[in-house]
Amino acid sequence: MAKTPQAIRGTQDIFGADAEAFAFVVETFERVRKLYRFRRVEMPVFEKTEVFSRAIGETTDVVSKEMYSFDDRGGESLTLRPEFTAGIARAFLSNGWQQHAPVKLATHGPLFRYERPQKGRYRQFHQIDAEIIGAGEPQADVELLAMADQLLKELGITGVTLHLNTLGDGDSREAWRAALVEYFLGVKDELSEDSQERLEKNPLRILDSKDRRDRAFVADAPKIDQFLSNDARAFFDAVTSGLDAAGVKWQRAESLVRGLDYYRHTAFEFIPEEGSEAAGKLGSQSTILGGGRYDGLMESLGGAPTPAVGWAAGIERLAMLVGERSEPFPMVVVVWEGKAEATHALAQRICANFRKAEVCAELVATGSPKKRFDKANKLQPQHFVLVSESDDPAMIADVRIKVRVFGDYEVAQRQIDPVVEAMAKMGQPKLVRADRYDWSGSVLPHKA
Repeated sequence: MAKTPQAIRGTQDIFGADAEAFAFVVETFERVRKLYRFRRVEMPVFEKTEVFSRAIGETTDVVSKEMYSFDDRGGESLTLRPEFTAGIARAFLSNGWQQHAPVKLATHGPLFRYERPQKGRYRQFHQIDAEIIGAGEPQADVELLAMADQLLKELGITGVTLHLNTLGDGDSREAWRAALVEYFLGVKDELSEDSQERLEKNPLRILDSKDRRDRAFVADAPKIDQFLSNDARAFFDAVTSGLDAAGVKWQRAESLVRGLDYYRHTAFEFIPEEGSEAAGKLGSQSTILGGGRYDGLMESLGGAPTPAVGWAAGIERLAMLVGERSEPFPMVVVVWEGKAEATHALAQRICANFRKAEVCAELVATGSPKKRFDKANKLQPQHFVLVSESDDPAMIADVRIKVRVFGDYEVAQRQIDPVVEAMAKMGQPKLVRADRYDWSGSVLPHKA
């Protein structure tokens, strides 16, 4: 017997309750992005490698260690997308979307990074993503953060705080960078090997190092506030006051940075609070959703200076916080208890009409006729529609509705209303309910 292939390390097959949680995250994101009038966008899952190397930066771990890159048959270097922003920026420039600016874009889908698989992290993973391109005002940052905050709340995720910082404008950032280099050069030999390398290539990244050797010096490192220009300070004040007005809670995180030079002003992450349920599932240092303003990115891809801000969040990690979600129970199960083809066709038509009326329905028509109701009962529907041959030789079939009652009479009445309405759409004679639990009757005209 041939050996069964196994899934590639770092990938996953999603099914059952996990798949329902995944779908719930995506469906909630789609609903919320429409409330904020973000337009859906789709890009290829692979791009020319330079799109990511120029946008993300040659010195980053993503580009130097984690990208899935390959030469195609034409000898061109291509890369499976490790993130969304670079591809969106490329699409914005190559398709002339400048004519729509400012434009609010949203997408979701698979991404690829060759990193060590761990809880909630995979080599093929999925993200939701939202970007506002062409808007340089603080209000764009506020709107994007308010959208993220609402999304997390509608997912039912609590115990999460927005951590916020400013990187200043170009001049502020450059002055801060120079001060950080001078400060860390004084303690270079005591820094971790990674931070010694970052000191030359990307000194701001030392501030978010988790290494204990680095943390001892980070607390006393120069702060961005010492170098903010008046314009940069006013921008950040407008963002924070806008968040307060929108009811979005936040806290200052002075060590939160973005290492690449094209990042400006706002940087943010939603992080679980110590002791919260979210922290228990992911860890208190785990980022649930993060992003920032990247006003210089378009220039790195050959475009004109274009302000932009965006965020992304891992669907798998959000699904872990949402928790398992059971598959929805059908509102109606149509049970064919007969033997004749005419009643089987009727049962199929009834089930189809329920679905056309947007009533969740399932058809049980296989197996022993005597056991079909038991099979249907295991699906735990709110209603059963039982179709069988009629005892009246003048009728084609009997159709009975049984209601699973969970409360008083009024609740039962409200539960059965959608069923009665859907049955009525079949164009049959008016249904008559025998009692509050059960309706029985013949619904087809007499045989010719």
